[in-house]
Amino acid sequence: MPLSEQEQRLLDEMERHLMNHDADVVTAPAGDRALSYRNLIYGAVLLLAGVGGLIAGVILGDVIGLVIGLIAFAAMLGGVILAVTPVRRTTDGPPRPSARTSPVTPNSESFMNRMNDRWDRRHEER
Repeated sequence: MPLSEQEQRLLDEMERHLMNHDADVVTAPAGDRALSYRNLIYGAVLLLAGVGGLIAGVILGDVIGLVIGLIAFAAMLGGVILAVTPVRRTTDGPPRPSARTSPVTPNSESFMNRMNDRWDRRHEER
């Protein structure tokens, strides 16, 4: 069933709005920082050690268990922070292409045109 003129205009407007604002998300600058696998591993190990310490603190109970539990909680928190904190990239390797370097050609077929073509082909096959 074809769209009315008003529906087609609304759809085109929504597509333009999405393309303009979605581009902001896709090309958000990553800067020169990235996650480090080494920090991810160290953070995960520290997190697991903290969980073990927390369990030991619960088992021991009393004041010493409370102190061990607090230290273990701090270790878990530090492990998560270590794992998710990005580190500065080194400039040893070749520069990575960013999303901003890929030019968007105005002549390229829009998403909605491709979807319309697929829809038409699908209904022609029936």
